[in-house]
Amino acid sequence: MRENNIFSKVRKKFKATTNSKHNLPIAENILNREFSIDIPNTHWVGDISYIWTQEGWLYLATVIDLYSRAIVGWAAQERMTSKLIEDALLMAVWRRKPKRGLIFHSDRGSQYASASFQNMLKIYRMVSSMSRKGNCWDNAVAESFFKTIKTELTYHCTYATREEARQSIFEYIEVFYNRKRLHSSIGYMAPMQFEMAA
Repeated sequence: MRENNIFSKVRKKFKATTNSKHNLPIAENILNREFSIDIPNTHWVGDISYIWTQEGWLYLATVIDLYSRAIVGWAAQERMTSKLIEDALLMAVWRRKPKRGLIFHSDRGSQYASASFQNMLKIYRMVSSMSRKGNCWDNAVAESFFKTIKTELTYHCTYATREEARQSIFEYIEVFYNRKRLHSSIGYMAPMQFEMAA
């Protein structure tokens, strides 16, 4: 690449999304890196990332079903609050209607540890699981998705507005990622294809 004067298009801007310096209760790491799941809607993982626009940051929260790697819920908002992750979880619950006892795994950030989000998990009879402090490998599937969407989409785009970014993310997740993008962890099938074949 150097000899041919070729440079990467990937542009990295850093924005911290996990604030684990709080006094809120922390859940045990029940998931314990068991990412291969045989039954749908029993183990979900959630995380938050950020997308740069010319209006400022757009925060993206996702909920992933470990069974098929499908993005079952997501939300994109101007602020990184508990409402952001609650909206992503509401979409997932509305779409999937999981049974009691689903394990919801996340990092130990203040949004996930907040009383409002933990209460929401109790309402839907979900069990909270959290990564160990500073250990990104404990939520590797969620981290991997954000790396993928950034390298395949957002690092190559200049978004004038947050709404433009939101529309781009919608098309990536709903049209491409869930329905067309192949995943090695599910036999090189797209998430929806994998679920329909089961």
